[in-house]
Amino acid sequence: MDIDALYETAMRMVAPGKGILAADESTGTIKKRFDTIKLESTADSRRDWREMLFRTEPAMSEHISGVILYDETLRQKAKDGTPLAELIANTGAVPGIKVDTGAKPLAGAPGEMITEGLDGLRERLAEYHALGARFAKWRAVINIGAGGDESVPSQYCINTNMHALARYAMLCQEAGIVPIVEPEVIMDGDHDIDRCYEVTEFGLKRLYAELFEQGVVLEGTILKPNMIISGTNCSAQASREEVAEMTVQCLTNCVPASVPGIAFLSGGQSDVDATAHLNIMNAGFDLPWPLTFSYGRALQAAPLAAWGGKDEAAGQKAFNHRAKMNGLAALGEWDEGLEG
Repeated sequence: MDIDALYETAMRMVAPGKGILAADESTGTIKKRFDTIKLESTADSRRDWREMLFRTEPAMSEHISGVILYDETLRQKAKDGTPLAELIANTGAVPGIKVDTGAKPLAGAPGEMITEGLDGLRERLAEYHALGARFAKWRAVINIGAGGDESVPSQYCINTNMHALARYAMLCQEAGIVPIVEPEVIMDGDHDIDRCYEVTEFGLKRLYAELFEQGVVLEGTILKPNMIISGTNCSAQASREEVAEMTVQCLTNCVPASVPGIAFLSGGQSDVDATAHLNIMNAGFDLPWPLTFSYGRALQAAPLAAWGGKDEAAGQKAFNHRAKMNGLAALGEWDEGLEG
C-alpha cells in the first residue's frame, strides 16, 4: 500500500475551490432523469450527456477535482475515441468509480437497508485501477423512523453498514484507490434536525471505530456525509445557519483531524440551499479539514434541463454556473446575489 500516493490523490480531490461531480447514476436512475426531458436512455445518449459535462470549460479545470463514474461510463469512449476517463484526467480532475451494487432490504430489519457489492470487489478494483480510476465510492443508506420511531435505525443496521464500508475501504487502499466513505442519513421523513444530528453522530462514530479496527489509513480516505438537516416532511424546517452550525458540530465531534477532507452529498436539497449551507460552513468556521462538495443532482439538474438532449451550449452554460457557485462556496466566497 502506497500511503503517500493515496494521500496525494485525496488532497487533489479536496483542492481549494474545487469539488467532486457525482456522475455515477445507475442505468435505471439516469433513465428517470432522461424521462424528465423526454429523452430515450441509450448507451449513446448517456455517453453524450456525460461527455458534454466533461468537456465543459472552465467548470472542469477550475471547479471540479474529481468525477465519480458508473461502470458503463468508465469503459466508454468519447465520440472522437478518447476514453472518458482520459478526458476527465486531461482537465486535471481525478477519475473515480462507484463500486457498490446498491442498497437492498436488510434481513430481519423492516424499513432498513444494507449495501451490497463486496463479493468480487478485490478483482473489480484491480480492473478499475487499470481503466484509470484512482478513487472509489460506496454509499450506505441509513433511514430514520417515522412518527418518532426511534427503533430505526437499529444498532444492527448501523453496525452492518459501517462494517461493510470499512471492508470496502481497506480493499480500495490495497488496490491503490482512495475510498470515499458515504454513510448517508436519508433526509426523507418527518424527523426534526435534532434527530438527524443524533443518528448521524451515531453512524459516524461507529464508522470511524470500524475503519480503525480494520486497519484503514484515514489519511488515504475522504468522507462523504449528509448535512444535518430537517426531514423533508418535518413541520419545523431549520434555518441555513442552524444547518451549518449543527453540521460542523457533529463533524467536529466525530471525524478525526487526520482525514484529508470532507465532501458533502446534497441529498435532495435544492441547488441553492446545498450551495448556501456549504458556504456558511466555510465562511464561518475554522476547521481541521477542507469542506467541499460531491454533488450529483445539485450540479446536474440545471444543466440537464437546459441541455434537453440537444442544446449543448445551454447545458454547458448551466453547468459552468453551478460548478462556479459551488467552487466559491467551497472557499466561503459565495453570495446569493451571484445566482441571478
